Formats: sequence, C-alpha cells, structure tokens
Amino acid sequence: MRDYRALVDEAASVSVDGWDFSWLAGRADEQRPSWGYASAMAERLSTANRALDVDTGGGEVLNEAADLPALTVATESWPPNLARAAESLSPRGVNLVRTRDASALPFRDAVFDLVTSRHPVKVWWHEIARVLAPGGTYFAQHVGPASAVEVTEWFLGPQPDAWEHRRPETDRAEAEAAGLSIIDLRCERLRMEFFDVGAMIYFLRKVIWILPEFTVERYEHRLRALHDHIVANGSFVAHSSRFLIEGAKPQR
Repeated sequence: MRDYRALVDEAASVSVDGWDFSWLAGRADEQRPSWGYASAMAERLSTANRALDVDTGGGEVLNEAADLPALTVATESWPPNLARAAESLSPRGVNLVRTRDASALPFRDAVFDLVTSRHPVKVWWHEIARVLAPGGTYFAQHVGPASAVEVTEWFLGPQPDAWEHRRPETDRAEAEAAGLSIIDLRCERLRMEFFDVGAMIYFLRKVIWILPEFTVERYEHRLRALHDHIVANGSFVAHSSRFLIEGAKPQR
C-alpha cells in the first residue's frame, strides 16, 4: 500500500463533480441493492409519456436508460452537477432545470405520469403528488436510516439518533398523507469496504452529508488512525442503507 501522505494528497485534489464513483474502482466497494434500481427505472421510462427526474446529480442514472419519453425533465440544485448533466442529457433532449428550493417544484399541476429520483436530498411529498398526473407513479431509491453510520462514528463517536432519520415507514406515512398509495417498499442494508484512506477521503468529499464539515486538516488525527486500521485489517467496513419506494396517484 502507498504511504499515508501520497494517498491523502491524491484524494484531496481529485475532482468530485458529478455522481460517478468510478475513481473508487479497486479502492472501495459497495454491495448493490437486489432490485437493480437503474434498470427498473429504465423500464418505467420506456413506457412513460412525460417524466421528471428529481435531484438527477450529474444525470448518470437517467442517462443509462436507452429510451426516454418525448418530454423528459431533470432537476438539480448544485451547479457543478448541473453542468455535468447538461453534457450527457441535453443532446438527448432532456430539459434541465436548476432548483434552489425543491419544496416548490417549478412545474404545473398533474403534468408528469412518472417521477423518479435516486437518493433525493429531501422528498417534498405534496409537491411530488401535485405534479403527478392521475394514475401516475413515483419510483425512487432513497437513502435509509443509519447509512454508513460506522463512518460517521469513526470520526465523531457514537450516533444514537442515526436510526431515527430517513426511515421507510416515515416516508410511507408522508406519501400517503400527500395522497399517494404505496405499492412497493423494500429496504436493504449493504456492505461497504474501503481499502485505503484515500478512498475514504474521496467518499467524504463527494457524499458531503455523511460528515458535513469534513476537511483533511480537521480530521487529520482520525484519518491517520484509519490508515493504520486499514493497513492492519485490510479494509474498513461499513454498511449503507437503501430502500425502494413506489407510489401511485389515484386515477381520481
């Protein structure tokens, strides 16, 4: 394994724009949910007429779909991601919209028959229900409770409240309160492994909500300890949490 400083310097300088994690190939690994969200999303897009992808990131998942509806719209709030999404999605005719406040989606009522999202920052269920046409569906993969909590606890110590947030049953209740009927809800906890400290630095720079105030300087002591742990044990193991949720708006 390369020395600590070389790993840190490389990971601290590489770009983290977009939502492509290919830089981590061979350096970290994450088990994928059994339902195969990207392919299932692509199937639904192939039969939709008007689709909206919320929090599209760099458009990576949406761009995997071979067939897109004639009207496909994607929203994103972070400018670097929006620029990356434009590179791949604009040539395919996707309309990109920058949103600053997802609590008010800038679309008229009942315009989309499919709304999708992979790992939305926050779901505003009443807005989702408002923009869905009668009979339309919301199909998404959300981050579940205590996702990668082992990472957070390595740097910050015990997180006793981690299991109280992003609970599937909470989303079910909020979706139903907004008028949607939940037709599928599945949750899985999945193994993650980091094989060098640089992989962890890249992950924390990219997935900023895991450790919002992360900098190499702030957490130098814990990063050095993490490097020693990986050298001694071969990897650092954590677990992500994901759930699939599908809701339908009644025909009337």
